[in-house]
Amino acid sequence: MNCPGADELNAFFESQLAEWEFARRNFEALRRIETKTFDLDGFLIRVQFNPARIVSSAAKVDAASVVARKCFLCSENQPPEQRGLPWGDGYRVLVNPYPIFARHFTIPAAEHVPQSIADRYGDMLALARCFDREVVFYNGPRCGASAPDHAHFQAVGKGAMPLEAEVGRFATEKVLEASGAAAYAIRDYLRGGFVIRSADASAAAACFGKLYEALEVLPADAEPMMNVLTWYDSDGWTSCVFPRTKHRPACFYGEGATDLLVSPASVDLAGVMIVPRKDDFVKITAENIRAIFNEVCIDDSALQRIVGKLNIG
Repeated sequence: MNCPGADELNAFFESQLAEWEFARRNFEALRRIETKTFDLDGFLIRVQFNPARIVSSAAKVDAASVVARKCFLCSENQPPEQRGLPWGDGYRVLVNPYPIFARHFTIPAAEHVPQSIADRYGDMLALARCFDREVVFYNGPRCGASAPDHAHFQAVGKGAMPLEAEVGRFATEKVLEASGAAAYAIRDYLRGGFVIRSADASAAAACFGKLYEALEVLPADAEPMMNVLTWYDSDGWTSCVFPRTKHRPACFYGEGATDLLVSPASVDLAGVMIVPRKDDFVKITAENIRAIFNEVCIDDSALQRIVGKLNIG
């Protein structure tokens, strides 16, 4: 497997910013973005006003719109300045030109195939092991992916999202063990979910497979709706899995006082809520954040139903 080291990844990142003015300007703009932080029952949500992210937040991802546009993750449709760094078996690492953090990569499959995690979770673990200074994340086709027609991951530098430091306090209830891996339920965190921990990639994959089978697949979807974040450290792998019930909250389609252009994806669920419009940044409240998470994430009863399936046998 082709696995560029940290020095090669850093050199690639710096060379892209030197060669690609559009991306460089957007990364430089991050130094001027506004943020505000809410403390919700002992955990943090940092709201980031990031105008460039409207490309993703407001992306039309219905089937007709996706078919009508060229896929921006296919190499033939990318600007000449955008180069890729080969990784693994059939992936390319790209600098994301619409960044959220100071280091932000997109890792698409070379082949144009639909976004799906079932057969790619092992690749996610390998990617997190190779890029152990990054958090790798997956947005499901209706869970924040602006390219639901092209399989891809994203990666950002560690330490940028509150979830990384908080998850240990909210995931203490073991609900599954599988060959050296364990899964824990995330409760009292406004977004119910699961954490998988393992020092063995095969065991982590087996654990994820059992969790995947326990999740509900809605009639309109090919896989369970979910966001997944994974990182690797000296203890092994940590994966946070957040099942979803809805793509976008009602406020996304609201008008006037009820209008907030927020389209939650992995980064939002990890504690950094992206708001691309200034008016929304000014007016968003803790109550709005609670309502958004309550609407798009599973509640306690849904979490318990999944736990019940995991405990069978």
